[in-house]
Amino acid sequence: MKFIKTVLPAILLLCVLSSFSLLKKTQPVYAFGISASFTDSIVYYTEIQVLDSVSLTSEGFLPKREAYSYQLKNYLENKGEANRTCMIYFSDSQKKIASEFDKISGKYKKNKTVSFKKIEKNDFQFKKPEE
Repeated sequence: MKFIKTVLPAILLLCVLSSFSLLKKTQPVYAFGISASFTDSIVYYTEIQVLDSVSLTSEGFLPKREAYSYQLKNYLENKGEANRTCMIYFSDSQKKIASEFDKISGKYKKNKTVSFKKIEKNDFQFKKPEE
């Protein structure tokens, strides 16, 4: 009887605590895009943006990340910029994504033949792809 009195509350406590750990803690996902072309000296980039209602997979990948690249590609094609390669960089850490942005932009800015142009946030925003 004494065994049941000590084990039962311990099991109950374990169940309650594990239910709190199962609650999904969502962190914001930050991303920016870069668009370059082999035939053009202009490299376009977006500001670091917070992606709405998105969380990384358990492996740390952004779900449907290719759709975000296509969003940037389609935006630039509508502006008359065809044949561009668009890349998206993402992280759940604002510090890491800022560091990655500085690293990537630094490489392009070193090259004096490349013009590095910003796409304003009010002109283009990444949107969560339809499921």
